[in-house]
Formats: sequence, structure tokens, C-alpha cells
Amino acid sequence: MFHKNIKGGDQNIAIDSIKPSRQRLNLLLILLLICLPLQTLMAWQEGFYKDIFMDGGVELYSKTSLPAISSAGLSMEFLATEDQTLQDSLLISNAEDSNGILLYPDNAPRFRLIYTNGGSATGHGDSMGGVGREIIRNFVANGGSYSGSCAGAFISSLSYQASGSYESYYQIWPGRTAMGNVLDTYTGHFIPQNSPLLAYYSFGGDDYISHIYHTGGPYPRETLDFPSGTEILLRYDHPPSILHHKGSCWAFKAADSTGRIVVIGSHPENSSTGEGLDLTKAIFYYALDGVGSPQIKGNLVNGEPRIMDQTTEDHNPLFTRIGDKQYHHFKLPIPPGTGELTLSLDGEEGFEFRIYANPGDFAFASNAAWAATTSGSDQELTILDPDSGNWYVGVQCISTVSTTLHNWGYEYISGTEILNGATYTIQAAWTPAVVAVDERPQTHLLFSNFPNPFNGSTNFQIQIDQASDVTIDIFDNTGRHLEQLANTWKQAGTYRIHWQPDALSSGIYLARMSTLKGHQTIRVLYLK
Repeated sequence: MFHKNIKGGDQNIAIDSIKPSRQRLNLLLILLLICLPLQTLMAWQEGFYKDIFMDGGVELYSKTSLPAISSAGLSMEFLATEDQTLQDSLLISNAEDSNGILLYPDNAPRFRLIYTNGGSATGHGDSMGGVGREIIRNFVANGGSYSGSCAGAFISSLSYQASGSYESYYQIWPGRTAMGNVLDTYTGHFIPQNSPLLAYYSFGGDDYISHIYHTGGPYPRETLDFPSGTEILLRYDHPPSILHHKGSCWAFKAADSTGRIVVIGSHPENSSTGEGLDLTKAIFYYALDGVGSPQIKGNLVNGEPRIMDQTTEDHNPLFTRIGDKQYHHFKLPIPPGTGELTLSLDGEEGFEFRIYANPGDFAFASNAAWAATTSGSDQELTILDPDSGNWYVGVQCISTVSTTLHNWGYEYISGTEILNGATYTIQAAWTPAVVAVDERPQTHLLFSNFPNPFNGSTNFQIQIDQASDVTIDIFDNTGRHLEQLANTWKQAGTYRIHWQPDALSSGIYLARMSTLKGHQTIRVLYLK
């Protein structure tokens, strides 16, 4: 059949949706950015090995680069081979990587995006086999995005047929494609006014893209089993063929936790200039912006270690080892009145780990309020007087592989032990801020320092209403103890403590007063 034999020919799908004005679209985009802070959106892009994996494997065009990827400054790896054994070793499994290079040990996506070249969708799908196709499904279901041109669009669908499902396809978009039977020509593309692609480029402001190469690519069957939530991003302009006004580029995202699928029936990917280049980049950007939201591995319980040591074969991702550059996220509820939170990580020797913590939001290197980033496999982070509520902890393994480039792709030459994951134990422990020694009311206060911010020196004022041991300690914003300003017995009264930092850099520091009643911490800003 045609779709089996012609490289560049398999199928696609699209959807009609309400067409708001361009002004309304822009307003919606602005509201989205307001509701979901840009810093959070950027942080979600962390925790992947690289940005894009380009699949040019068996019965696909074997490309080694794309202008859009280099123009956008995205990191990538590729497979460009007709060697079935090599493809199986890299994408399915090998002795050093039981999960294949596309997935982490817990089946989370190792790349932000898979891009599938044109070629034969059926031929490539058959070469991937049941295990390989399931890897692609896991990739998208667990948050990785997908894009493809022509055959790459066909293979994403449920089937190119009007009924049933087609075993050779990935079936990550649950709609049906159809063959346009238009070969070796150029098509135009109408841009609907509500197309998300317009958030990235204006394409001349005329809602039209011209002269995009096309050979055998699909369109989506919008009147047959069309999945709710599918977005039509472009429509063909090619009268009098069957393609005319059919969807030419479409997108689908099943849930917040899944990746976004963005595919096109034509071939803009070879364009090195103009609207074809912008179109390919816009498709990639929209797919990349649709990676799944971070997922929680579990709640940390006060004083209880959580051991992350299981393998892919154990099929228990909540306790599976961590991969290279990957994050694992945990949540912990901090009760009111907590005086100290300590996070301890015991990582497998030979790997580099980091801990990040945030109140109320996922913690990444780029946005963490607290971090432990010293070199080594073990980390400890102490947070004084943490705000009550839900805290998020991010564990990252920054160890990764070294590569060498061949004409068929990248060979991993060292550090490959991380591919099957590194084990670690994470523990959170927190204690109350106040330990009452009797029932009598007491007032022991540490007032805000003055001046604050300060340059040179500052003063702390304390008030105690009952004789007590009093200590004043200074910590940095990771909880590391720096110096002790006072350690003495004080009668009831008000006192002033002077602090002149020595050899400290500008930044936020913590001052903690401890008495028999408990302790209190304030934040101070030193501007050198």
C-alpha cells in the first residue's frame, strides 16, 4: 500500500474550533502567563537530559541535523540508521541501559521532545516492535512531547483507516488520519486566527504560509472519531485536491501530566530561512511548552527515610532510582510553629546529587528558595523557622554520560552506569520552635535589627521577661552556621547585641535567638 512504501507518506488529523479574534487570543495568552508565572514555566523545562531526540531510524529519512533546532539553540541527539540491531540497542535496551535512551529508569521522558522524520510510518512502526511503540507511549504519557512531519504525523495516530486501530502506529493521538495522495509538490497553509503558533511568530501578519514542500502527507479525519481537545493549527491551501481546507497541522494534549503532540502533514523542517523555518520552530516551541507538569513521588514523613532504589524491572516508579540530570519531587506538610526543618540525602557513591526546597511550589535549581549544592553524593539542608504549609523538595542527580558523535548518532562512551539509575535515601525531619518549660506566660522576643538593610554593622534588640540562658547565632540562607554573637545568662530585661560581619558577602542572613523557652529567627539583609 502507498502508506507503507513511499517515504514521506502516512497520515494526519485536525480539529475546527471556535475562532476568537486575534485580540482575544492575545488576551488569553497574557492571562495564561499571569495565572502560571513565567518562572514556573521555565522551571518545568529543567530535569531533562536534552531538549530533542530526532528519530531517523529504520525506514525514516536519516537526517543528522535540522535548521530549526540549531536556529533555536536547542540541544539534541539523533538516530540516523537503517541498522535494526543498532536501533534496538539504543531505543529499546542494551546491557548498560535496560530502558533505552528515551526514558529514565522510572519511565519518565529523558528528552523534552521526540521528533519523528518523514519516511514510512508503517515500516518504522513495525521496526520498533511492540516494546518500542510502548516506550513512545510511556514517553508521552509521562510528560514528554512529540512532533513529526508526514510519516511522523501518520504514526502518531490511532490509524489511517476508518475503523479499528492500526498496530504499527504509536496511537498517542487517539484520532484517525487519512491519505491525501498528493506527491512532490508545494502547498500553502491557512493560519486560523486562534492558532497557538501565532504566539511565536506573526508569519507576515496575513494568516498565511506559502510554499511548503509536501509529498504524501496526511490530514486528520475531523468528522470521524475526532478526539476532543485536538487543536487545528493550520489548514491546507491546495485546490482542487482533497487536501484543500483540510487540517495540515494539529496538536493534542491529553492532560496536564502528559506531553503535547504537535504534527504536520507537510515538510517545513528542511527550510533554513523564511516562514518555513519559523513554522518549524513554532511547532517545536509549542510542543516543548506542552511538556507535562512535574509529578510528586510521594509525601515525606517526619523522621522517616524514603529509599529510592528500585529498578525499571520492578515497575514501581514511586521508589525507582534517579537518572542523569533528572529531578524527583516530594512534598511535605510543615505544621505551624516549626522551628527547624532538616533535609538529608544519602546518595549512591560516585554520583553527584543536589537538594532544592520551596514553600508552595515545585523546587528546581532556577527557582529554589533553599538549596544544598556542595559537590558529592550526600547533601544536608537546614531551614530555620520554615513557613507552615506544603513544602516541595526537588532531588536532582547532575551526573551524566559522555558522548562521541558518529554519522548515525551519539555513542555513550563513559558514565553509562547512570543510565540504569542511581540510588539514594531522602529524609525530612522537623521540630517545634517552642518547647515550654512551665505554664507561666513568658515573653522572649528578638526584634528586627536596625538598620536593615545594613552596610558595615547592625544591632539586634532582645527582650526577655524571665532569667534565661540566651544565645544569638548567625546562619546563611542555606542554614549553615556562621558565628555566635552571644552565649550568656541574662536577667529579665531588654538588651542590645551588636554585629559587624567579617568577610561575608552581600546577601540574606538569619539571626536566631535561643532561650529556655525556645527560639526565634529573623532575616537580615547585608549590603556590602
